[in-house]
Amino acid sequence: MTDRDSIVSFTDAYLDSKNIKDHSLNGLQAEGRPAVRKIAFGVSASLECIRKAAACGADMLIVHHGLLWGKSQAFKGPLKRKLEQLFSSGMSLCAWHLPLDRHPESGNNAQLLKMLGAKNLKPFGTYDGGSIGARGVFARPLDMGDIAAALAIKLDAEPLCFRFGREKIRTVGAVSGGAAGMFEQAVEAGLDLYLTGDVWESTQELARESGANFISAGHYNTEKPGVLALARVLEKKFGVKTEFIDIPNPA
Repeated sequence: MTDRDSIVSFTDAYLDSKNIKDHSLNGLQAEGRPAVRKIAFGVSASLECIRKAAACGADMLIVHHGLLWGKSQAFKGPLKRKLEQLFSSGMSLCAWHLPLDRHPESGNNAQLLKMLGAKNLKPFGTYDGGSIGARGVFARPLDMGDIAAALAIKLDAEPLCFRFGREKIRTVGAVSGGAAGMFEQAVEAGLDLYLTGDVWESTQELARESGANFISAGHYNTEKPGVLALARVLEKKFGVKTEFIDIPNPA
């Protein structure tokens, strides 16, 4: 057992969240019990995720997509029900958004590339003045089909592939979540493959016209790896129990 504020303070420092510009309010978003024995982890603070976290006996829920995004909101409808569930359970809610995308070890993008076996990871993908993604190199070129198959198994995803570039992939860039709009940066960097979570109507033709490869594995699915990695870090650091709350989502 440890105290809530120590966990929040450590995670803020570990993810360097104070130095990252973000629309999300990173850190503690709803204050619950001060003592923490178990932490639940999820991708998004949906009502279903909050309910399941409370049901598993968690004292804290840590997510990638929280409830507070830098704008005023009326406490009504779905938001009201989420807050009621949080407060009635006594559970704290914490969220780390871009800090958990860009972290060089536990970040979504670093974890995606490590999952595929890429090495020599470096920052990639400029967003709002900073790099939020990662790029890497495969020691031996991989087939596009094998990469898609690995993502399908490891992420429980159904990857959408546009194969207009090299069939053998040596260099890859990843920006998890809703980053189809950053595909052009991968094209300009000459990467063999760009991996993200969503797709635009224009993406296919950009891939065809640029002779480039693109894979979308789902916003939700590409943002599970960082959450799971952070769970391992906090479990080791604080000796607390952890549980991942999976709310399958193909989008």
